[in-house]
Amino acid sequence: MKNQYYGDVNDYRKYGILRCLARDPRFVVGVCWMLTPDDGRTDGRFISYASDPKTWRPYDPPLFDSLSAALVSGRKREVGLATKAGIIPGALFFEQLLADDRAGREAFFSEMLRVLAPASLIFFDPDNGMEVSSKRHGTRGSSKYLYWTELTLAFSKGHSVLVYQHFPRQGRSAFTQRMLVALDEHLGGAEVYALRTSYVVYVLAAHAKHVPSIQAGLRTISQECPSQIELVPHLAA
Repeated sequence: MKNQYYGDVNDYRKYGILRCLARDPRFVVGVCWMLTPDDGRTDGRFISYASDPKTWRPYDPPLFDSLSAALVSGRKREVGLATKAGIIPGALFFEQLLADDRAGREAFFSEMLRVLAPASLIFFDPDNGMEVSSKRHGTRGSSKYLYWTELTLAFSKGHSVLVYQHFPRQGRSAFTQRMLVALDEHLGGAEVYALRTSYVVYVLAAHAKHVPSIQAGLRTISQECPSQIELVPHLAA
């Protein structure tokens, strides 16, 4: 995640998902931004939705109002605005910058797990998504990815996990199913789900103790945002 993206249409959908999951007050959402430095690119400018309240506001009026107000305020776009605005009820946030080097990553995730220890679910927001073979752990550019060892560690601590994943240039349905299969393989015993939007798929692995709260949140998403967020079934072999 980069601060320059704050408030764009992907954020609107992302926060919408997290707000639905957080409606159960017993279910605490933890957010690991996986922040990396801004780079001046323009892909955080998908903000035209904020000028079309008739279309977009009905999905989540308080969220729309908060994000659109931040965009027109002239203030620097940064994820800390979500914390200050209380966009996700009861949520915990980890806002440190993530470095590329192995030691820096290990320190980052150790501290993150300490800060987010009370969370039922940890949401990981890497720039790109899960690891790829061309970027080894601890090498330059690796901060744009979450690695399976890191996700597995969080799951082993009792947290359900949700990951932001950009679509690669391949068939989206097949890719989504491959991601769900990979969750099955790496996080044995998890209930796995996928939420697909125009540009991004969110993959979720739930501990059994969290399934009732998560399924309630997913039902809310399906009821309130059917044209924006699609719940994809896991077509297990």
